[in-house]
Amino acid sequence: MLKSMLYWAFAFTLLTVAATNPVHAVEYGELVQKDGQWIFKNTEDSVFKLMRDTGWITNERYYQVSERTGKNWIEPADAVLNQRRDIEWNRYLKTGLQLPDWIDLGLEQRTRFESVDHPWRTSQIVGNGQTDAQFALRSRVRFGLGGDGPLRFLFEGQDSRSFMDNARGDFRDTTTVNEFDILQLLGSLTLKNVLGTGLRTDFHFGRMTMDFGRRRMVARNDYRNTSNAFDGFHWQIGQGQTWRFRGFFVEPVIRDFVTLDRQNDKSLFWGTYFESKHFPWFQTDAYYFGLNDVRLRNVANRRTYSTFGGRLYKDPKPGEMDYEIETTWQFGTRGITDHFAHFQHLDIGYMFDLPWTPRLLFHFDYASGDHKPNDSQDEGFDTLFGARRWEYGPTGIFLPFFRTNLISPGWRLVVTPAPNLILQVKHRVWYLAQNKDFFGSSGLRDITGNSGGSLGHDVELRAQYAVSANLDFDFGYVHWFKGAYFNSPAILTQMPAGGNKDSDYFYASVRVRI
Repeated sequence: MLKSMLYWAFAFTLLTVAATNPVHAVEYGELVQKDGQWIFKNTEDSVFKLMRDTGWITNERYYQVSERTGKNWIEPADAVLNQRRDIEWNRYLKTGLQLPDWIDLGLEQRTRFESVDHPWRTSQIVGNGQTDAQFALRSRVRFGLGGDGPLRFLFEGQDSRSFMDNARGDFRDTTTVNEFDILQLLGSLTLKNVLGTGLRTDFHFGRMTMDFGRRRMVARNDYRNTSNAFDGFHWQIGQGQTWRFRGFFVEPVIRDFVTLDRQNDKSLFWGTYFESKHFPWFQTDAYYFGLNDVRLRNVANRRTYSTFGGRLYKDPKPGEMDYEIETTWQFGTRGITDHFAHFQHLDIGYMFDLPWTPRLLFHFDYASGDHKPNDSQDEGFDTLFGARRWEYGPTGIFLPFFRTNLISPGWRLVVTPAPNLILQVKHRVWYLAQNKDFFGSSGLRDITGNSGGSLGHDVELRAQYAVSANLDFDFGYVHWFKGAYFNSPAILTQMPAGGNKDSDYFYASVRVRI
């Protein structure tokens, strides 16, 4: 443990010192347009420069590794499965070990401190309302083979654990802890010009993480300390950035605290996803997801769903309006009960053509809830394997809000004082869609509905600062003004002492990638 801490402290110091050195343009690599002129992109990296100046790598190798950005990026096996920002950074370790381009090696470590007071979950009642403060550590290693393909291999291991979480009532589950496990282990085949048509196709087999669209239904979790993974097949075909079609058939991986994660053939997940960017002002997604999860002994919790959805959006640009509309509908059964649910999302924004490029954004979400307990119909929406952090707030040990039984209008202001600094403030109001249904995953429920549906409102402040793609910081604070729902007698008896009081959540994190 001590050696590991010293290692990461050394890496952090090296990155900080090197990244603060003056950076000058190096004329090679990708051309970019600036002020109406085409120039070479500034791709010089201070750590690579330090390696060259100290004789660690040759001048020729320095230029080779420095130009591996933009269109010159060497794709790993999961390049089309996940967000590029999550898997692309300068490979200092690989370069320092003088490994060839057909080998990929990278390490990532994120440490986050987070604290929340006045817990409200029924599972935390033994904590007697004490403040829950924890350290969450997530470490990853990536090892890949294949270079530019067409055949590639990838292993990604992940170790997720938390400290200071042993007090009675502290929040701890497999979203925070999953020690020494295999996050991805897959092979891929890429054909970049299928039968001379100009189309690209990719086939993946093994254990993988996946992002689809805006990531509301299927996501590789980022803020959360652990991640969703799937065993099976994935295929895509597309034409550049214009359109693509994806299909998959997988078994969701079941996380465990310590033992190796495993899949279960009684839990199957499949689907298709189509993306079109033919019109910048009218980009479209359409999707179908099928889920058959019958592994639980409790028949009432078994899920068999068909989920259909579509998304229309326009990306934000200075001086222009932007928008996003997503609608999702679910049919099937939950246990022996018929299931029909839906989710609706709307964003309307405007990015001002001003210094700091401020963007003002208005949100609205509706996720259906169950109308009546113990009847023959279930209407609670299931968000499947989606993520929530960028939209609802920080997850970790805090976020109480899920895409189920929820109504939430809100607004957000985002400013960018510098290219590597993002500041934002968010305000959202929260209601239950159905007063008789559960509140998220808190365990709280008033089957009479007499407690009402006012969950309150919250204000979030967030600052993100990236020294480089290899070193970034994230700070945030949320004050949740709890609503009348938490003061009702039926809910008070289910919560820890003080659970009806406003909650303050704070976090600070640093991520190092080499």
